Amino acid sequence: MNHTELATRFASLTTAHLADGCLRARLTVRCAPAGTRGVIPELKLGGRVLPARHSGSVDVFLEALTSARPGDVLVVDNRGRLDESCVGDLITAEAAAAGLSGIVIWGLHRDTAELREIGLPVYSLGSLSTGPLHLNDRAADALEAATVGEWTVTTDDLVFGDDDGVLFVPAAQADEVFRLAESIRDTEHRQAEKIRDGVTLREQVRFSEFLAHRESDPSYTFRQHLRAKDGAIEE
Repeated sequence: MNHTELATRFASLTTAHLADGCLRARLTVRCAPAGTRGVIPELKLGGRVLPARHSGSVDVFLEALTSARPGDVLVVDNRGRLDESCVGDLITAEAAAAGLSGIVIWGLHRDTAELREIGLPVYSLGSLSTGPLHLNDRAADALEAATVGEWTVTTDDLVFGDDDGVLFVPAAQADEVFRLAESIRDTEHRQAEKIRDGVTLREQVRFSEFLAHRESDPSYTFRQHLRAKDGAIEE
């Protein structure tokens, strides 16, 4: 899936749909830590991971951009530090000029007003006025992998962001995840329309049947019931 197709398909989906698609595909759901939010609300982000481990200097970002492809997303690993910011207006402007789709930071950003003016989707744990406070030896794999929360990602991964947060998907399974996510989206849209027309969700999923089945078989789960009734809701 090229970047244009990826962006087109993600435009009508959410990270929640993709997370449910991962579940249906029996893939681990890999979300950035809760609280990872976009600097500009409602801006979505999607593209191939371009990893960079920060060690105190912006040179690692500049070097990463030399190998970037249009549509890539710079994924910055600053170990979730909350005592310093590591990306500001200059790196964001440089990323935009390089044709990147956005930036995801496991850490903080600064220059919020300027980032909003640049308009590139930037996701982080928040903002802080001070820049880097440390300068460590650069990791050998600084441009090969980035850790975000409990997940380590590489250029073999795609990253998506919206107002619900940030999610990583293996590129090799992306088409399957998208196909499942689109099916879930369509089912949920039909269910929402029926609710607006006066048919409750409980009626649609035959919730009374589920309760009766569970009464006779306590191990019977709602997820099993949904699969039998072609419901989405939880996955």
